[in-house]
Amino acid sequence: MRNTLIVLLMACCGAAWAQQNKPTQPNIIWLMAEDMSLDLECYGMPAVKTPNLNKMAENGVRFDACFVTNSICSPSRSAMLVGTHQLKINAQNHRSNRNVPLDAHFKPFTYWLREAGYTCILGHHGVMRQGRKVDANFKHADLGPWDGKTQFGLFDKYDTFEKADQPFFAQIQLLATHRGDWWDEVRSQSKHPVDPQSVVMPKYLADHPVIRMDWAKYLDQVEFIDNEVGMIFKELEAKGMADNTIVIFIGDNGRCNLKGKGYLHDAGLRIPFIVYYPKVLKGGQVRKDVVSSTDITATILDFASVKIPDYMTGHPVFAKDFKRESVYATRDLWDEIQEKSRAVTTNNWKYIRNDIPELPWDAHQAYLEFYRPALHVMRQLYKEGKLTETEKQYFSKTKPKEELYDLSKDPDEMVNLADNSSYKKLLEEFRAETKQFDLQMAPVSNVFEPVTADAVKVLAWIKKDKPELYQQMLEGKEIGFQHLSKDFKALKRKKSE
Repeated sequence: MRNTLIVLLMACCGAAWAQQNKPTQPNIIWLMAEDMSLDLECYGMPAVKTPNLNKMAENGVRFDACFVTNSICSPSRSAMLVGTHQLKINAQNHRSNRNVPLDAHFKPFTYWLREAGYTCILGHHGVMRQGRKVDANFKHADLGPWDGKTQFGLFDKYDTFEKADQPFFAQIQLLATHRGDWWDEVRSQSKHPVDPQSVVMPKYLADHPVIRMDWAKYLDQVEFIDNEVGMIFKELEAKGMADNTIVIFIGDNGRCNLKGKGYLHDAGLRIPFIVYYPKVLKGGQVRKDVVSSTDITATILDFASVKIPDYMTGHPVFAKDFKRESVYATRDLWDEIQEKSRAVTTNNWKYIRNDIPELPWDAHQAYLEFYRPALHVMRQLYKEGKLTETEKQYFSKTKPKEELYDLSKDPDEMVNLADNSSYKKLLEEFRAETKQFDLQMAPVSNVFEPVTADAVKVLAWIKKDKPELYQQMLEGKEIGFQHLSKDFKALKRKKSE
């Protein structure tokens, strides 16, 4: 039913872009939206308006099957920063190993860009909180040189790109879609807030007013980000650099909702990926071939005429020989939850192996308690026996050891075919492929230096000292986290004085 050949695409024909049609060293802007699935108007998401990203897609290349290698921000970003699967560089555990240098074999891709004469810029003066997030699971600094031994700088400067910086590479984080205390404010300031009654949600979410409103607020953030994209394009035009600047838009992982961020299902792994460069790329293209987020890193180097390092697990997507059969994704530590799951995704199929099946999907992780109203509402509906069979699945006491989904027929991944004898051969093929990826991406070391998540302590404090707030949380209200975390830390300091 499926070709079992595994192709680990290592870029061996560096600068394929340059050989074909690239003018001399274009500027490159990498717009990285936080926690976003394919929830843009140009991808068919109802109720949301994204005219600037629509323009990027209409005049650029839209990729429909791009997947991150981990559905949590820091492992996913770590993989993209090196162009190498996070498991291989021992960066798979969320916010761990922050004082551990990368193995000497690897370098961040900005090192190679700077070697090629690029000014590397982090953030942008006009976006929410200036877009400077890096979040890498290895020793690093925002600015400064890199030698990987005593110097760990990734970028040259913050926030502004000027003609004198050319050629430049700018990595800009678009924060709004990440869960945060600003969601209500963004919605209140919107000239046309999204109508909760017009949204269309996945089948695994209960149709409840609180959940509909939460989805509408998320789409408000998507529209906010679209406005930021438009602002950046206007700046490029005003500075006379629009014609020679490639703009790339992606998500760092899937949306922060059930089965999204933190899970290996489609809502957690599949991200938007749009490349805009009408000077060279024919507009209106829609590509359905499978792409890994590490391929985006390799593509950026290729745009810059940089030979792809042999350690990279990514390959330039505009190379003539680009062909990827599947993307291998992993889920390991996320805050206090020590998980271990592995997945392989193709155009039509998703296989997940859960090595800790006794750990349920609803693991009561503190971070998610603060940031997923749908979780609290659906827990209560589950207790009251008001969920459908489809909606109940998330609250199973254990996970299946294996999951197999036909994405062409079941995009919400509700029908697990792993126990269906008709798919036994296909299941065996995916098992073997996943085990081979396990070996190919084996970590270069077993160093493990985790960080205690603040959310765990803050949640315990709220349960004990602020029961009225905790009750609001249980009813599906986002009570905020940032301001509560500050209050908790201030209280701790006061007690220690």
